[in-house]
Amino acid sequence: MVAGRLQEKNGFYYMVLSYTDANGKRKQPWVSTGLPVKGNKKRAEEMLSELRQSFAPPKVVKTGELSPNMLFSDYMLHWLKIIRSAVQETTWSSYCFNVKDHIVPYFEATEITLGELRASHIQSFYLHELETLKATSVLRFHANLHKALKYAVKLDLIPGNPVDKVERPKAEKYLASYYTAEELEQLFEAARGHKLELIIQFAAFYGLRRGEVLGLRWEAVDFEAGTLTIRHIVTNVSIDGKRVLVEADRAKTKSSLRTLPLVPGFADRLRELKAQQAAYEKLCGNSYNRKFKGYLFVDEMGNLILPNYVTGAFAKLLESHGLRKIRFHDLRHSCASLLLKQGVPMKQIQEWLGHSDISTTANIYAHLDSQSKQLSAETMERTLALPGESSVSQENRKNRFR
Repeated sequence: MVAGRLQEKNGFYYMVLSYTDANGKRKQPWVSTGLPVKGNKKRAEEMLSELRQSFAPPKVVKTGELSPNMLFSDYMLHWLKIIRSAVQETTWSSYCFNVKDHIVPYFEATEITLGELRASHIQSFYLHELETLKATSVLRFHANLHKALKYAVKLDLIPGNPVDKVERPKAEKYLASYYTAEELEQLFEAARGHKLELIIQFAAFYGLRRGEVLGLRWEAVDFEAGTLTIRHIVTNVSIDGKRVLVEADRAKTKSSLRTLPLVPGFADRLRELKAQQAAYEKLCGNSYNRKFKGYLFVDEMGNLILPNYVTGAFAKLLESHGLRKIRFHDLRHSCASLLLKQGVPMKQIQEWLGHSDISTTANIYAHLDSQSKQLSAETMERTLALPGESSVSQENRKNRFR
């Protein structure tokens, strides 16, 4: 029977086992009891005794061999390699961050094997992460773990997915930040002549994501038909510790692929921009970077304007002109808020922004939809008389709606 003791941490009891593995290394996995310290010492001692009697040190598994006896942390790293060819680079980068920076460090210390993993272990992991992270971050871990363990079930490594039994955290209601029309006009004035001037205008007018703006190519602009097609993105991801530029003929979702009207004002600006790029290319000669020639937003030397530059330069622009601090992505929210204020239906806003589902649009912007709420109030007032309403008030109400 292995040695073990109880340890208090953040108001809960943990069981700490101690043994020597097959390689002669001392191991001390932590296992949560899920019991608060107050009033539960006897029950925690009983759980510790049961665990010490039933615990069997994990068997040594050959490197690269999938087995229920392999450490769960090792399985997650192995799963990353398996899934890499099946997902986009941006998705895989996100998986790497979740797994390598959060999931593996936590479970590596517990030394729980894949076969030993229980819902209680995952629940304890969520509680641990919620001490320093928001629920939205933990929900991403939840989705990641569910996908990885679903694969383990598929390979008959485990009988069922323990994530299905876990109580996932409730996401905080997201309230988007946005600029008013007046603030946007001030921003446009502040950005006059700045490298981000047209980028900011496109993001605010069309509600484009940063990757969509920077991914605009001349082939997506149809001056004759008066359309602008969103189908290409440019973004940065971290892969194996290196920042990688991703250029892809796709958008975030299928609904993100959309064609929007090219209004005359932007058409004129783009014609000027195209002529300006041609002049810079001629002036710079062989020094001009023709690798990104098809893109709208390049600098005087033909270098692509990068996502990280946009984020940083946008923040500096606001600060230098004393404008209220928002993120570049909040220009997209500002676009949506202006459309709502003008009475544009939520369904049309969904299509304009390229959301995959109208529920996404509604969840983010419903609190801004004051016009429809006012219409609802007026409809009820016209339809239903309130108890105790004076005859004068009743007559005034009827006259308002005649």
